[in-house]
Amino acid sequence: MNFSLGKIVKGDRILWVVLVFLSLISLLIVYSATGKLAYREAGGNTGYYLVRQLIFLSAGFGVMVFLVNVIPVKFYTYIAPLLLLITIGALLAAVVQYKLTPSKPTSRSLDLGFLSFQPAELAKISLMMFVAKVLSKRQKTKEELRKAFFWVMGASGVVCGIIFYGDISTSALIFGSVMVLMMIARIPAKYLLMTIGAGLLLLSVLYFSAEHLPAWAGRVHTFKERIDDFVFGDDHAELGTTQADYAKLAIYEGGMFGKGPGRSEVSNYMEAAYNDFIYAIIIEEYGMFGGIFVALLYLILLYRGVVIVRRSNRTYPAFLTAGLVLLLVFQAVINMAVSVGVAPVTGQPLPWVSMGGTSMLFTAVSFGTILTVSYHNQRNKQVVEPPVMIDMPDEDEEL
Repeated sequence: MNFSLGKIVKGDRILWVVLVFLSLISLLIVYSATGKLAYREAGGNTGYYLVRQLIFLSAGFGVMVFLVNVIPVKFYTYIAPLLLLITIGALLAAVVQYKLTPSKPTSRSLDLGFLSFQPAELAKISLMMFVAKVLSKRQKTKEELRKAFFWVMGASGVVCGIIFYGDISTSALIFGSVMVLMMIARIPAKYLLMTIGAGLLLLSVLYFSAEHLPAWAGRVHTFKERIDDFVFGDDHAELGTTQADYAKLAIYEGGMFGKGPGRSEVSNYMEAAYNDFIYAIIIEEYGMFGGIFVALLYLILLYRGVVIVRRSNRTYPAFLTAGLVLLLVFQAVINMAVSVGVAPVTGQPLPWVSMGGTSMLFTAVSFGTILTVSYHNQRNKQVVEPPVMIDMPDEDEEL
């Protein structure tokens, strides 16, 4: 059998290399950061979570290969409205399940019995597909752009509003990405500025009224507490005992060159060392240079996203790629900012690095969609470019 890896690994090659590097970093850090979790949940089997992460990463690569080889970009335009409706239903079901199940801590996840996942991860993809479709079809006149703005705001308001109840940071991440995408799509600045002003006003009202709101007001109280802890410090915890304090200690211990692979000590005391604060553990083990290298990988992702967008000859693939890349890069920036102490704790994992389950598969769908667009760009370029003509002598000419 004549098997070639290039026949199935299609699309932007540099982006594939970035994913391979992020995967290797993920395996190393998850294995190092889950020692405490392994003794608590897996009977001391420290290799359990390494194998688990390897399985999800492998499944994720399988999803990407399937999407780039089987699913055409046009398919996403057809399923976008239906997928958005399914997303809204899943988000509402998660809230209802949370209300009817006293033991359930939050409304972030939806338990289907055989499967548990976070509908917000599906929302990132479905909303971007829908927004890209709306924006791509209304680009000709100012009136069309105005209508596109209200369509996008309606869909985003419903989706982000439901997510806001149980996960304010994810809601803000998605909505912020949509806002930047609308700016790219030439939505008039006055509409965007009014929306930003209204959003800041809403957050201010929630912050100052949080103490007077009842317990059913979702995560508003947590939202206020995390901002207060970031600005004023945590009055309810001893100095040096919060997750943010441990993250700062990990970065201090790492220094410029780090302690070396598997030598993290701070991860033994952190509850979210393998997830929300995994970037701090990366710096502890691999130093500031390791942290810069990881940040550089996400900057390369952003750059390749720009390249793919510029090479797209249709607006829908361009907007879809831009939206998904913005989501992934913004999420990475938030995770790194929280880990180094320049942003309040948000609970956002580092894309394709933090330990995850079904959320990694949804991230794989995002990467797979981006790679699909890049592959179609390459194929369209080959079709559009005329063949190179070589001047051949006439039959009567003397050779």
